[in-house]
Amino acid sequence: MADLSDFPITRRWPAQHPDRIQLYSLNTPNGVKASIMLEETGLPYEPHLIDIGQNETWTEDYLSLNPNGKIPAIIDPDGPGGKPLGLFESGAILLYLAEKSGQYLSADPARRWQTIQWVFFQMAAIGPMFGQLGFFNRFAGKEIEDKRPLQRYVAESKRLLGVLEGRLEGRDWIMDDYSIADIATLGWVRNLVTFYEARDLVDFDALKNVPAWLERGLARPAVQRGLEIPKRP
Repeated sequence: MADLSDFPITRRWPAQHPDRIQLYSLNTPNGVKASIMLEETGLPYEPHLIDIGQNETWTEDYLSLNPNGKIPAIIDPDGPGGKPLGLFESGAILLYLAEKSGQYLSADPARRWQTIQWVFFQMAAIGPMFGQLGFFNRFAGKEIEDKRPLQRYVAESKRLLGVLEGRLEGRDWIMDDYSIADIATLGWVRNLVTFYEARDLVDFDALKNVPAWLERGLARPAVQRGLEIPKRP
């Protein structure tokens, strides 16, 4: 039985199955990257709902695992060398789980790095830009009288969708096979056109490849399950 007592987060969110990967998350676009990947790989895990609406990521216990106060984060009781490993940042978690499971990241060096570059594209561009669009279109930012910030993020989100549209020309997935690049990106594109209510703003239905890719991804059973884990209260 793994001993996770060195991780203070387990005091607030105790592990019922300490031999499994512990997932601390909420089903946001970043959070579902980890839950979808865990569902796709079949790695045993135990989810813990972290209520960001109640500022639970800013508690001392949570910050002990992720000092940046964001979700998701994991503890793998069987990390490198058989020792427990805590990780935060969704992109790092995807890479780690891909290597641990041997799935969704090519062993071919060139294809591996090409996949990683598209994960970074999501982390550095799609996530931040789509998130800002959501803030200025649906949340507190919509009350700002000056609409130039919203226009800026709409234009940049449309540009990024164009990049993805071009990449998907003649492909079912971002790489030739389904990979962590798709897992990283699906939740963000889905959120943009649903929760952020930006479908018309970004002319989503004028695209061909991205909507078809999104539909293929959302049809995967593991994706459907992962999108609801951990389910919101």
